[in-house]
Amino acid sequence: MKRAVPIRAAITVVIDDRGWPRLVGDPAPLLRRAARAALKVARRPRGLPPGGTTAIAVALLSDRGVQRLNRDFRGKDKPTNVLSFPAALLPDGPKGRRVEIGDIALALGVVRREAKAQGKAPTDHLAHLMVHGVLHLLGYDHETDRDAARMERLERKALAALGIADPYLLD
Repeated sequence: MKRAVPIRAAITVVIDDRGWPRLVGDPAPLLRRAARAALKVARRPRGLPPGGTTAIAVALLSDRGVQRLNRDFRGKDKPTNVLSFPAALLPDGPKGRRVEIGDIALALGVVRREAKAQGKAPTDHLAHLMVHGVLHLLGYDHETDRDAARMERLERKALAALGIADPYLLD
């Protein structure tokens, strides 16, 4: 029987807007649990050595901060809930290596408004967006119906492991 390799992740959280702790308390533990859940349900992409540490940086920003990033990197001059910036993964490396897979940015106002409009707890919505962002860092997308269904299945599985209800049933 093959032994499961534990997921090791180094999640750095930078809070750049004081409203985040008012919305969700200390967001770092929640974001770390959500990232690990996403890493666990996703297949290990090329470049992530078994037994290595997956590193992700998360910036909790204002809507204006995310709007600037969205404009500068995607050509869309508006805030969005989550942005993912995947790092270029290196060829398979030695076991035990730390691999930076990318950065995630989240917009406070958008997250707050969406949670309220969808009748979701802000913590649950934030966890969902973190899972979504991590899956993007790992190469998943939702450009086609098939890809979207696959990504949503992984999101549901990761969120269920966190005890969070299926966010797509609430749409």
